[in-house]
Amino acid sequence: MILQSPAIVLKSFPYGDTSLISRCLTREMGKISVIVRGARRKKNPMGAYFQPMSYLDLMFYYKQTRDLQTVSKASFLELWLNIQNHLKPMAIGLSILEMTERAITDHDPHPELFDELVTCLRTLDAQSSPVNIIYWYYEMQLLTHLGFKPNLSLNDFPGMSLVDPNGGPNSKNILTKLQTSCLSSLPDFIVTQKDKTIVSQYLLAQIYYHFEGIKSLKSLDVLKEILS
Repeated sequence: MILQSPAIVLKSFPYGDTSLISRCLTREMGKISVIVRGARRKKNPMGAYFQPMSYLDLMFYYKQTRDLQTVSKASFLELWLNIQNHLKPMAIGLSILEMTERAITDHDPHPELFDELVTCLRTLDAQSSPVNIIYWYYEMQLLTHLGFKPNLSLNDFPGMSLVDPNGGPNSKNILTKLQTSCLSSLPDFIVTQKDKTIVSQYLLAQIYYHFEGIKSLKSLDVLKEILS
């Protein structure tokens, strides 16, 4: 059957001589793999749609028993060109995509998390919030929507101790607001270097604990340098 859904391209790689395989997060079907036949031919415009962070209206032939779904049509829902022209937003965006790709299982839709991802990427492009706040906010949403909402009064897990959320002057307040507010309504935080360290370490520890394989992501090494 033919399905249509908003989608974010998480990653793409060559397949054969002329095609692409893309991992996409769709709002309706969750994470899927699609084949874009002929996308690498010079005269085929489809390749331009399947770059990481592309926000698409995606139409594809879906069969539950197939690992690869075939793209029928794609068009941009929004273009986020500013992200690609600035190092920090690009690093944040790629890291968010990699975390999402590792954390979510195939064919497991999370429409509210999808909407949060779109909001974060849109905000990155508009440069209307500090990049570290956007990143922390998405980490909190990823944990919450996948069933691992942090308990800010809990300081350890079996086999692992967490940093104290109260360790920075404003770190506990920042974490609380990230948990209880939407991105557009977050206040202008006073963020000290100690707050950056505590909030980053606390959220990353939660991510590492609950999602296997995220600790090995290459983008995180670049991101640690940027957020510090």
